[in-house]
Amino acid sequence: MNETQITELTDWVNDCYGTPEILGHYLDLAVEMLFYVKLGSFEQQEIQNVVTILRGLKRILDKKVQV
Repeated sequence: MNETQITELTDWVNDCYGTPEILGHYLDLAVEMLFYVKLGSFEQQEIQNVVTILRGLKRILDKKVQV
């Protein structure tokens, strides 16, 4: 990751989740979901939160450095 990505990721984590630990909680949940998703395993809001996090990370990591 470049400096711009790191700064944006840090700002995004702080703005959206408050702490890296909260983000880590949702990322752990995402890994668990990959193994155990079935009807009734997770609340719909939990799944939506994980999807939002993964999309946000992808958006940041996909950015190319502006030259």
